Amino acid sequence: MSDNLLRDIPKGAYYRLVLLHGWGADADDLMPLGQELCQAIEPPVELVALRAQQLHPQGLGRQWYGLSSSDWVALREGMGGSDWAAVPDAISQLQTRLKALETPEIPLQRTALLGFSQGGAMALASGCDLPLAGLIGCSAYPHPNWVAPSIRPAVLLLHGRQDEVVPYAASEQLLKSLKTSGLETALVSFEGGHCIPGELIPRIQQALISWFH
Repeated sequence: MSDNLLRDIPKGAYYRLVLLHGWGADADDLMPLGQELCQAIEPPVELVALRAQQLHPQGLGRQWYGLSSSDWVALREGMGGSDWAAVPDAISQLQTRLKALETPEIPLQRTALLGFSQGGAMALASGCDLPLAGLIGCSAYPHPNWVAPSIRPAVLLLHGRQDEVVPYAASEQLLKSLKTSGLETALVSFEGGHCIPGELIPRIQQALISWFH
């Protein structure tokens, strides 16, 4: 793995899927999911898994910005955490990295962004202001005081109703904010916790195919 990302570029790649891992994971965490998703899409899809900028405080894995155990408790209780001041800079850095991926062969308009948990929050916060093909937030949450822009890409949210890490209500809050624009938005719930279940892979593929074509 390079310092910043993992990349799989098949011959003739025409689209791009960018993966944003969760808190404490690393770039390789979502690659198997991404590879499975891209198998069903033609023309081929370039797959990019970005590595978060910061080392996780426990020494293993990475984080997009600092979160403590009390921050997760605050999320579950619908309150703000203690380190949200770091979020704007994290979003700015991620947007710079996403723009740097753009090429004449695969512009941002043919790029989709998928994030899980903290990566899902970052996908929504950074991607809604870019001309992407679409955004997928899995077990995502809104940053405090976040307001969805009136012009944004299509969004698919997925969240387990028994999620004990990021409550299902977080995606309901995202949906409420996103729907004010009147643009494409969907929330798919499932029986389960903090995960991306295999049975929803066809639903994600369906969204990607519709956005790319």
